[in-house]
Amino acid sequence: QVQLVESGGGLVQAGGSLRLSCAASGRTFSNYAMGWFRPAPGKEREFVATINWNGGSTYYADSVKGRFTISRDNAKNTVYLQMNSLKPEDTAVYYCATDRTYRSYYSRNGATYDYWGQGTQVTVSS
Repeated sequence: QVQLVESGGGLVQAGGSLRLSCAASGRTFSNYAMGWFRPAPGKEREFVATINWNGGSTYYADSVKGRFTISRDNAKNTVYLQMNSLKPEDTAVYYCATDRTYRSYYSRNGATYDYWGQGTQVTVSS
C-alpha cells in the first residue's frame, strides 16, 4: 500500500517562507514523478509543481514560478516544496501525489497521479 504523508504546513506572514515535505512509502519512490497540488476556486485541484523521477526536470505553475522550488531526495523517499515570498493567495491545503507511470517525465495533469497524501494546511496572513 502506497502512503504519502505531508508535513511542514503552518501559519506564516506574507513574505515569509515554509518548506513542505512529503514522505513516501510502499512504492519504489525513486522511479516515479511527484507533484504538488492545491485546491482552487472552481477547480478540483490546481497544479503547483512537479518533478520527474530522478529530479532532473521540474515544472511550475506560473503563479508560483520564481517563488517555489520542488526537489526530491530519493535516498529518503521524500519530496520537498520550498515556498518563499508567500502571498495570502497561496493559502490552501497542499497535497503531494505520485505519478502512476514508471519513470515518467513529469505531469501537470492531476489525472496522471494515482496516490495522494492527506494534505497539509498553509495559511498566509496579510
